[in-house]
Amino acid sequence: MSKHIVAIGGGGFGRSLGNLKIERYIKHLSKSKNPKICFIPTASGDDDLYKVNFYKTFTKLGCKPNHIDFFKRTINLKKHIEKQDIIYVGGGNTKSMMGVWREWGLDLILKNAYDRGVIMSGVSAGAICWFNQGITDSWERSLNIMDCLNIVNGTCCPHYDEEKERIPYVKKILKEKLIDNCIAIEGECALHIKNGTLLKSINFGKDKNAYILSRKKNKFKKIVLKRKNI
Repeated sequence: MSKHIVAIGGGGFGRSLGNLKIERYIKHLSKSKNPKICFIPTASGDDDLYKVNFYKTFTKLGCKPNHIDFFKRTINLKKHIEKQDIIYVGGGNTKSMMGVWREWGLDLILKNAYDRGVIMSGVSAGAICWFNQGITDSWERSLNIMDCLNIVNGTCCPHYDEEKERIPYVKKILKEKLIDNCIAIEGECALHIKNGTLLKSINFGKDKNAYILSRKKNKFKKIVLKRKNI
């Protein structure tokens, strides 16, 4: 049984429906012709427009979309997740999202679902949440490193080329040895992780990449991950 995670650095249906390239890629990882896909928009406070775009997108792709709310009456999470083929986590405030998940026990439910082979995916907050740690802008005035779900080893940074503070912040925390390395994902690029291994980056924009960044002997090192264009 293969275990898949697709971590998107930025882009996709949240901004506009667009060409749906990365969404189609996620769908085709499922063995089901019409997979059940659950949207978890906790990081955006269950934003209604975000949910509308999700339903438009995955209905168009022939999926069976559904979602989980936490800021209205909340369904039985365990029973609901057990029925899904794919999970998609939206972007927003990662720290608030993780706090809500842990309070409701969704963090453990998602880990169990991943172990059963449910495909995990998401953008921004929904990309970094699968890692040991993520670099987040949940705080107003600064980027920070925060603990996440510990499903994938490493520290992940989304929006690497989209937000000007990201590159200098990663260089700073590497120089200060706060982290050993960083997995950085550009906008309109996703990282496909299979069975815990960084399989390849998925470019659905214009020459977008994912990197493994490190610092050795006072030099900043950047490895470009193998890329697939879709």
